[in-house]
Amino acid sequence: MKNFKIILLILLVVFVGIQFIPTKSNQSNIVTKSDFMIVNNIPGDIKNKLEVSCYDCHSNNTAYPWYNKIQPVALFLEGHIDEGKAELNFSEWGSYSDRRKKSKLKSITSQIKGNKMPLTSYTMIHRNAIFSDAEKEQIIQYLTELQNNF
Repeated sequence: MKNFKIILLILLVVFVGIQFIPTKSNQSNIVTKSDFMIVNNIPGDIKNKLEVSCYDCHSNNTAYPWYNKIQPVALFLEGHIDEGKAELNFSEWGSYSDRRKKSKLKSITSQIKGNKMPLTSYTMIHRNAIFSDAEKEQIIQYLTELQNNF
């Protein structure tokens, strides 16, 4: 019992200690002219669904949940967002080459078709980010048409 209390005390000290690890915020109130939605003049219903399902991890503006202030969750989210933006950043879409845009559109379409995006770890908490079959079909059709323009 004494060892259990010592381990519990150590875990408590570690938990409190990691709360002081700073994380960077991925929030900007500025929508750049190079944003995917502006560059492509996306229809309203598709725009809303992509923003809800994709923009938290793939743009320069994340709508953080309340638990983002708690470590180690904040570190997990920061790493996840950095990885997502490195792969695809909708806020910088206009700066991509046509070849890269076409490749990204093909990849986005493939990810949505294969139910790989949005990630299950994201949709477990953000239920409104899940694509219905009709939404998936609509988005894939639109992205395919967009891809054919390059």
